[in-house]
Amino acid sequence: MATEKAPMTKDAARRIQKATAKKYDGKVPKGSWAAKAMSLAAHNENKT
Repeated sequence: MATEKAPMTKDAARRIQKATAKKYDGKVPKGSWAAKAMSLAAHNENKT
């Protein structure tokens, strides 16, 4: 089993956010995994 983790990308975060928004009537709850994923993707993009 691989132990390396792929960095969160904006595309991946977008897919997570889209699925979450569908579930919650177009809104992404504060502190949700979708919100954290988007923040992490932005952080990873700024790092490069």
